[in-house]
Amino acid sequence: MESTRGKARASIVEVAARLLRERGAGAVTIRAVAQEADTQAPTIYRFFEDKDALLDAVAEHVFAAYVAGKEAAEPSDDPLADLRAGWEAHLGFGLANPGLISLLLDPVRAARSPSMNTGMEVLRARMQRVAATGRLRVTERRAIELLHAAGTGTVLTLLSTPPQEQDPGFADAMYETVLRSILHEESLPEETAADAVRRGLPELRLTEAERTLLTEWMSRP
Repeated sequence: MESTRGKARASIVEVAARLLRERGAGAVTIRAVAQEADTQAPTIYRFFEDKDALLDAVAEHVFAAYVAGKEAAEPSDDPLADLRAGWEAHLGFGLANPGLISLLLDPVRAARSPSMNTGMEVLRARMQRVAATGRLRVTERRAIELLHAAGTGTVLTLLSTPPQEQDPGFADAMYETVLRSILHEESLPEETAADAVRRGLPELRLTEAERTLLTEWMSRP
């Protein structure tokens, strides 16, 4: 019986998550979810008190899957590279899930999300590894707060800007600004020629085949 209930609840959450991803939070109504899940509204109310409770479950479901991937990632020998990888993953997830980001910006919802807490623990662990190298020139707490705020702000800025008007170097510039704020100057990573070309790749007028080939060349040791 519990297994059947669990499957029914999971199916409802999956349908609501799809609606959130495809149409935004406004489309996630009890009626719309019931219709898409081929069930009745009273069935949904047996699992969720109201729409907000359903949205809480959806946010937790989607974000938990993302955080689980971050937790499972094996750390490399370079703490700064891992920090950068986390930044890029955060941007990728945020840009791919605009509806979810709008939910998690609610401080009340974020505060009661176990996955949000777990995600911050992952960031804290990565920053602790950077601190252990002696590279930080601010406290770990300040470094974490600056990076977290910059990541959220970057996602919101990009989401609110039409694609044709986006600055392709904006996210990199923001990240580098944060690094300059939290690291000793001698600890700042040097940009290689390949990094510079890769950063400017979106502005180059290349065919898809040329872009793929150039990326492959730059990836070779």
